[in-house]
Amino acid sequence: MLQAYDYHLPEKNIAQYPADRRDQSRLLVLDRNSGAVTHLFFSDIVSLIRKGDVLVINDTKVFPARLSGKKKTGGKVEVFLLGYPLLIAEEHSQSSQRQFSCDALIKSSRRPAAGATLIINEHCQCRLLHYGNRGKWSVRLSIAPGFDLDDILAANGDIPLPPYISRVHGTTEQDAARYQTVYANQVGAVAAPTAGLHFTEALLDQLRSTGVEIAPLTLHVGYGTFSPVEEPDISKHAIHAEHIAISPDCAAAINKAKKTGGKVWAVGTTSVRALEFCSDENGCVSPYNGWCDLYIRPGFRYRVIDNLITNFHLPRSSLMFLVAALCGRETLLECYHLAVSHDYRFYSYGDAMTIIS
Repeated sequence: MLQAYDYHLPEKNIAQYPADRRDQSRLLVLDRNSGAVTHLFFSDIVSLIRKGDVLVINDTKVFPARLSGKKKTGGKVEVFLLGYPLLIAEEHSQSSQRQFSCDALIKSSRRPAAGATLIINEHCQCRLLHYGNRGKWSVRLSIAPGFDLDDILAANGDIPLPPYISRVHGTTEQDAARYQTVYANQVGAVAAPTAGLHFTEALLDQLRSTGVEIAPLTLHVGYGTFSPVEEPDISKHAIHAEHIAISPDCAAAINKAKKTGGKVWAVGTTSVRALEFCSDENGCVSPYNGWCDLYIRPGFRYRVIDNLITNFHLPRSSLMFLVAALCGRETLLECYHLAVSHDYRFYSYGDAMTIIS
C-alpha cells in the first residue's frame, strides 16, 4: 500500500544546493546480503567497484525547459516544456518559419484559452493547441527563419529544478553546470539523472584505469518522474513512459561482464529501468531505441543489475518502489531513517546510497 512508503524528513535535510565538490557527497552503503550499513564519501566508490565490473551511466542532458514569455495582452506566462520539442514542419523557403510540437505546462495568472498565442521572444511564439489531463497542453512553437531552437531555449529558458528546491532567488549560474552530469551529451531530459551528479571526470578515469568498463545509455527523464502516486494500491499506478536508447556497444559490455563474472552497476533508477526493460529472462540485454514504460515495484525479479547507485527519493514515489524491489521495503525505510539521523542531505542535490550484493 502507498502509505507504507512514508517516512519523516525534516525540511533541513532537503538539499537546496549541491555539495561544494561532486565526489564529496556522502555515501551510505547497504550490503543487501548481510544488511550491514557503512558511511563513506562518494569518492570512496572506487574501492567498491572491481576490475571486470561495468558501470552503466545515463548520458541524457537536461535542456532549459522552463521558458519565460508573455501573453499578447502583456501578462507574464511560463511555458514548461515536458519534452524536447520535435520538428514537425520545415518549408524549403528561406522565409518560412520552422514549427515544433511538444506537451507543456502553462503557468499564468489566468488559464489561457485554446488557440491563444504566447510570445516567447520576437523570434519565437508558442500556440496552445488543446488542454489535456493533469494540466498538460499540446503546444506548437514557431521559430523565425535564421534562428535555432537551442539558441531560443538558451536565451529564454531556465534549467527546470525540481519543485522541492525552493529558493528566494530561483536558479543560479551554478545550476546550469551542477544540475548536469559531467558526461551529459544527449539533449532531451527535463530532470537530471541525479545519481550521476556525484561523478567527476577524475573519478571516472580512476575507475577506467582499474579495469572498470563505463557503458553509457540514454533515458530522457520526463516530468512524470515528479508525478505523485495517487493510487492507494501501488499495483494500480500507471507509470510514465520515457524514451531510451541502448547501443550495441553498451549491450555487449553488459553481457560480457555478466558472462565473465563481473558485476553490473547501475547509476540511478533511470539506468535500471532501461536495462531491465531491454533484457530477456536470462538477463541478456539487447540494443533498443524507443519508449520504456517498465514499472518496477516489490515482487519484480531483477535480471540484469547487481548493484545500484542512487539518491534518496521522495516518500510515496515510484522511485522508492523500484529501490525497495531490490533491497526490501523495510530495509529501505530503515536506511532512510538512519540517513536522517546521520544528517544526510536528500533528493536531487543530496547525498547518495549504494546497494551492493
